[in-house]
Amino acid sequence: MGRSKSSSSNRWLQEHFDDEYVRLAQAKGYRSRAVFKLSEIQDKDQVIKSGMNVIDLGAAPGGWSQFARQIIGKKNKLIALDVLPMEPLEGVDFILGDFQEGAVLDQLYTMLDGAPVNLVMSDMAPNMSGNKGVDQPRSIYLSELALDTAKTVLAKDGTFLVKLFQGEGFEKFHQEVQKFFSKVNIRKPKASRPRSNEVYILAKGFK
Repeated sequence: MGRSKSSSSNRWLQEHFDDEYVRLAQAKGYRSRAVFKLSEIQDKDQVIKSGMNVIDLGAAPGGWSQFARQIIGKKNKLIALDVLPMEPLEGVDFILGDFQEGAVLDQLYTMLDGAPVNLVMSDMAPNMSGNKGVDQPRSIYLSELALDTAKTVLAKDGTFLVKLFQGEGFEKFHQEVQKFFSKVNIRKPKASRPRSNEVYILAKGFK
C-alpha cells in the first residue's frame, strides 16, 4: 500500500512540477515549456552564440526559435521549418512544409542566400501512439532526417542538437553522429519529464 501511495504522490509532485514549467513559460511569454530544455542546455554548453545563423527543425509552436532569436543578433538568420503552421515570430523566417521535399529545401537555400549555417537544432518527436515498437523507430527516423539535413547545410565546425528517445536504434544513431562531429555529448535537461526516456544529443565541431 505504501509503495502505491508513494508512487502516486511522486506522480502528483511530478505533474505539479511540470505545471511549474508550463506556468513559467506563460509568465515569461514563451510559446512552450520546451524552451526550458533548450535554456538548460544553453546554460551548460553555450550552444547558441551571437552571430550564428540557425535552422530550427520541427519548430512549431516556436519556443526554441523564440529563445534562440534573442541570442543570435538581429542581422543573423533564423529559419524555422515545420509541417504544422506556426504563428509568426519577429525575426524568424518560417517555412511550412516537409524538409525532405526538394521544394522546401530549395526555399531554405533561397532564404539562406549563401549564409553559412552554424547550428541545426531539432526538437521533433513523432505523434506518440504509446506503442514503443512503433514510436521508437519513428523517433529514430526523424533524428536521422535531422542529421541528414545538418550534414547537408552545416558549415565546418557547426553544431547539431537533436532530441531522441533512448531505446532500440539509439546507440547506432549516436555512433553515426560521432562520425561527423568532433565532440558528442548526451544531455537530459531537468525540464524533460523524468518518466520520459527523452534525451538530447549535442554534437559540436562538424567535420
